[in-house]
Amino acid sequence: MKTEEKFIKYEKLLKQWSEKMNLVAPSTLSDIQSRHIRDSAQLAKYLPKDVNIIDLGSGAGFPGVVLAIMGWNVTCTESIGKKARFLSALKEELDLPNLTIINDRIENFLSKTPVNTGDFVFTARAFAPLIKILDYTHKTKCRLFLLKGREIESEIQTAKTKYKFDYKLYNSETGDGFIINVFNIK
Repeated sequence: MKTEEKFIKYEKLLKQWSEKMNLVAPSTLSDIQSRHIRDSAQLAKYLPKDVNIIDLGSGAGFPGVVLAIMGWNVTCTESIGKKARFLSALKEELDLPNLTIINDRIENFLSKTPVNTGDFVFTARAFAPLIKILDYTHKTKCRLFLLKGREIESEIQTAKTKYKFDYKLYNSETGDGFIINVFNIK
């Protein structure tokens, strides 16, 4: 199945499963391609090609599944069982051997899994405030590539009360949010 076909099937599966559970806001189901898929895919412009991605709180698979379809090795972490089952169904239906689904809380997963700084990056979309993401990931010293909303400057200031880090901020291509790349975390 070609990449475009996988995205079309992804959209269809998302709509089907959303009839049974809340995966994304119902108001966004009419524009999945732009609102969710293209929004997630814009991370590809900033991600190194040779890294493994750990997607935090993957939910409906954004951005993790999108990046797996685009060729990255992705581990989606999702603590809610029914959402993890949806992600597992996507893995099977879209034939994504480069996608791993972990049904566990991120802090539990990271306590059991060695994460090498140079080999991994973290992604997230609509997961948690920046300070909370840093609470989970700071010990790994891995880079973060996060899709964030308009309040990112406030999140950065709050996170800087507890952590030192460098960052690059990019305007979203699909809305009024941002992409933040966080690195050198201490």
